[in-house]
Amino acid sequence: MAAYPDLDALEQLGEHIRLRRSADVLDAAVEFDELTVTSTISGIVDLAEFLRSDSACRFTSLVDITAVDYPERQQRFDIVWHFLSMHNNLRIRVKVAIREDEVVPSLIRIHPSANWFEREIFDMFGILFSGHPDLRRLLTDYGFRGHPLRKDFPTTGYVEVRYDESEKRVIYEPVNLVQEYRQFDFLSPWEGAKYVLPGDEKQGAQ
Repeated sequence: MAAYPDLDALEQLGEHIRLRRSADVLDAAVEFDELTVTSTISGIVDLAEFLRSDSACRFTSLVDITAVDYPERQQRFDIVWHFLSMHNNLRIRVKVAIREDEVVPSLIRIHPSANWFEREIFDMFGILFSGHPDLRRLLTDYGFRGHPLRKDFPTTGYVEVRYDESEKRVIYEPVNLVQEYRQFDFLSPWEGAKYVLPGDEKQGAQ
């Protein structure tokens, strides 16, 4: 029985896409048993339309859109689309690298399911999508400051929310930690162990 996925079929599909959309595709390679296509930001809409309509592709389902933050890069973010072809039983990953100040074309015209995915990326990463009909926050609260999935966003956030019984309303306050961050020692001796683990020397000092 042939292994799934058919890596030869993915290689052939990648070559087909690269030849047919040479102006839009920077690279196409099979990684982690899945075809990954790297596109230009200006060609992503035309590429998505081609992937949906071309008879060899027929990627009619947009499964997910996400982003990855690389703060050290000039092109800080990767936008990643995952498409599914139920006709050919294949999946494809499309990536675009963008600068922090670049705007990504929306795919809503081609895949209406992109609506909430793009809103989530805007909310979590602060990435803008041109042509989106209702680009506003989706998961965070009204007036939320910052974008939680950026690598430079503090783990504590900037504000904390509580309901004040006396004022009968929700209160927003700056984060006020009740204690400084402490260094916790998670290494402890294992009773009866026949070998020495890091931290075991502390047992004799107690």
